Amino acid sequence: MKHENGNQQVPAGRGECAPNPAGKSDGGRGPGRAGKADKVTRMGSAPIPGLIVEFAIPSIAGMLVNGAYNVIDSIFLGQAVGEIGLATATVAMPIMTVFMALSMLVGNGGNALAALRMGEGRRDEANRSLGNTVTLSIVLSAIVAAAIAMPPVIDGVLAVSGATADDWDSAHTFISIISFGFIFQSIGMGVNNFIRTAGAPNRALVTMVVGALSCTALNYLFVMVLGWGVRGSALATVAGQAVSCGCVLWYFLFTKNVPMRLQLRFMGLKAATVRKIFALGLASCLIQAGMAVVNFVLNNLLNYYGSLNPIGAEGALASIGVVQRVASFVVLPLIGMAIAIQPLLGFNYGAHLFARVRKTFWGGVVGATGIAVVLWALVHLFAPSIVGFFGIEEGGLRDFTVFALGIQLIMLPFVGFQIVGSNYFQATGQPAKSIFLSLTRQILFLVPLLFVMPLVLPQLSDGLTSLDALYFATPLADFLSIFTTVVFMAVEMRRLGKLEAGKIEAKF
Repeated sequence: MKHENGNQQVPAGRGECAPNPAGKSDGGRGPGRAGKADKVTRMGSAPIPGLIVEFAIPSIAGMLVNGAYNVIDSIFLGQAVGEIGLATATVAMPIMTVFMALSMLVGNGGNALAALRMGEGRRDEANRSLGNTVTLSIVLSAIVAAAIAMPPVIDGVLAVSGATADDWDSAHTFISIISFGFIFQSIGMGVNNFIRTAGAPNRALVTMVVGALSCTALNYLFVMVLGWGVRGSALATVAGQAVSCGCVLWYFLFTKNVPMRLQLRFMGLKAATVRKIFALGLASCLIQAGMAVVNFVLNNLLNYYGSLNPIGAEGALASIGVVQRVASFVVLPLIGMAIAIQPLLGFNYGAHLFARVRKTFWGGVVGATGIAVVLWALVHLFAPSIVGFFGIEEGGLRDFTVFALGIQLIMLPFVGFQIVGSNYFQATGQPAKSIFLSLTRQILFLVPLLFVMPLVLPQLSDGLTSLDALYFATPLADFLSIFTTVVFMAVEMRRLGKLEAGKIEAKF
């Protein structure tokens, strides 16, 4: 049975505020409270632009705060330890990216599932998604800690990450410490997204800010005051993540009147729930895993081509460390925008409000593109100052780093569309499409180009070395992945039109 909702057909019981209205039964799953329902059901009724702004500001700020951990480490190590400190942070970056990928695998997947279930009005299943996500985070953390405790594993990680004889011991120390503290990152970052879906985006931001502030203060104390160097920076990072983790758990355990609650009865792993979490989270995981693969490949190519260049291998690693951190940092607001609209997309798709789904997507694209243009302009205007802030002062190395930064971010104004488009398919329960789009830039395009460009580009331009050519791979990969996403979204917009008209049914 269907009824009309404006010019759109919606299944009975799924109007603008239909999913589990306040005070009504949850399909045998227990009554809701007005406060709980209002926080969630407004995602299907409040004006889209206002919701996007409300959710985007704390989400973007939260992503910047989360990304600040890597930047904070680099700044303090660069200032206190110098080139070796930056090289150590660069070697550690791939494994830290892998950890973020694992956190997003269960965190983003579980959150996407919870948003869909909230849109359907199935509160118990949303709670089960939360509980299973926490359990999976604990399991993954135990596996990581056990693996990194084995010398062959960590030695293999260091070798693949491009560690040299000069920075091997310091990178070993840094990676060991953050690996044993991974549980705090996994819960603090992954489960934090559920707070947004619970209708409290500002609270989600606070949990991340307090962690980053703690990390910054402790980095200053441990590295600059006490002189603990790499060990101190790693300990400060773990401590900051532990503070965020505690705040996230407190919200779901002790805060009153929340629409989702962490309960022991929902923490037992359920096969069907776990499969959906992994399927929906795989796209976000692959984006980060792809970045890790790129970092592994790039670090080794930097060692090779850097040794053939006057700046040397350590100089090349230090330079790419700065470029990668700045590039990753400026992309974080775009990811933040994509994450911000995820609960809005998921809720409205689950409630069959397809006109709102389309409006949310385009609102996210406009917002991400506007942010990207501003950041692109700022980086190009202040590139020398940004590079100097990381402690790179030597003229030749500074000039090379400024050049590389400008080249790598050429396509930044258009990258927001690709990120939001990939996340759209994750949020609407289409994991296969999301996974493919997530793989295009990092794996299918960028990795092959990293090998090809140093061989081809110097032959086309006498002014470019093989080391220079590495940086041109990124904008070309960006262009190819953006074009692919345009094709996918054109097809999807037509599909949404058919869903609105009732010609086909949504399956998720």
